Amino acid sequence: MKVTEERELAEAIREATGPLRIRGGGTRTVGRVVEGVDLDVSGLNGIGLYEPGALTLVAGAGTPLAEVEVALAAEGQRLAFEPADWRGLLGTGGAPTLGGMVAANVSGPRRVQAGACRDALLGVRFVDGSGTVVKNGGRVMKNVTGYDLVKLMAGSWGTLGVLSEVSLKVLPAPEAAAVLVLAGLDPAAAVGAMTAALRSPYDVTGAAHGPWGTLLRIEGFAGSVDYRAGRLAGVLAPFGEVRVERDGAAVAALWRAVRDVAPFHGGDGAVWRVSLRPSDAPGFLAALGRNGIGADAVMDWGGGLVWTRVPDTGDAGEAVIRAETRARGGHATLMRASAGTRARVAPFPPEPAAVAALSAGLRARFDPRGILNPGLMG
Repeated sequence: MKVTEERELAEAIREATGPLRIRGGGTRTVGRVVEGVDLDVSGLNGIGLYEPGALTLVAGAGTPLAEVEVALAAEGQRLAFEPADWRGLLGTGGAPTLGGMVAANVSGPRRVQAGACRDALLGVRFVDGSGTVVKNGGRVMKNVTGYDLVKLMAGSWGTLGVLSEVSLKVLPAPEAAAVLVLAGLDPAAAVGAMTAALRSPYDVTGAAHGPWGTLLRIEGFAGSVDYRAGRLAGVLAPFGEVRVERDGAAVAALWRAVRDVAPFHGGDGAVWRVSLRPSDAPGFLAALGRNGIGADAVMDWGGGLVWTRVPDTGDAGEAVIRAETRARGGHATLMRASAGTRARVAPFPPEPAAVAALSAGLRARFDPRGILNPGLMG
């Protein structure tokens, strides 16, 4: 069923007699397949309010992300957290929506400097599992009061409520950008270079490593970018020869490839998304090799986010990946695998008992009948 108004959404949830599979653009098919009735919320679309001077945008959750980005670009603004497009990675179609972006808390390379999607959220409207419309937050940060449901909804994957509207903080787009490139570094040296850059005073807005080499991004006014790029090149000199790319189109293409995990588009293999301390990333990758798991890897967030592709053998290396991640205090999510592997392997990491109890309590409060994307995360 497809809804086009919040009132219809609330009615559909109230009258549901079984599980609902929440669908927006259909581009972020992560987790187990939900058995239930499709609830298509892509009709809840349109930009309701955009105030460039107040750096604020309010839009329906089904609004295509591309529509929002065009509107922002016309005013020289952007979503600073750089939301990724996972269609190439996951092999999906459709169009990414604001609601899907928020529900998955999708945050790109600029997270190291601008924060995550949840940090740009000012307010949300959603319908809980009983069909009640809930509003939390506002159009400006100071209006956020009471329980911080704004942050709670980010990354909840539609299991606590179905978003109908979101309010976001936007920021000006920079005048210029440059990327410093180091070639031939192994993961340990790459993390060392990225750490040195991020600790420098030169306001690095991206730090990644992959087939392109080790990439450090600087953005801002043209004169400042040139100065800071030169100074940062000096900081990075101990790690090897530094190439500085200043062409705007080339810089944008490089970071789009990092953002969307382009090296893993198409082809075979299971893809895991691993979050851990940057200093632990090289050891984690080495441990996969020691355990006989051949893995390709892309590091983002200075090494704090590792995308790794392993052979899809049925268990997709789950035991090793979970154990090595857990030993380092991180967590791993299975993002892509064959249908058989997805049916057998829990996509999201098991929660500690105290956290699991809290999560169960929240789901019982917001979805007492257990009808919103049931089983997706377990």
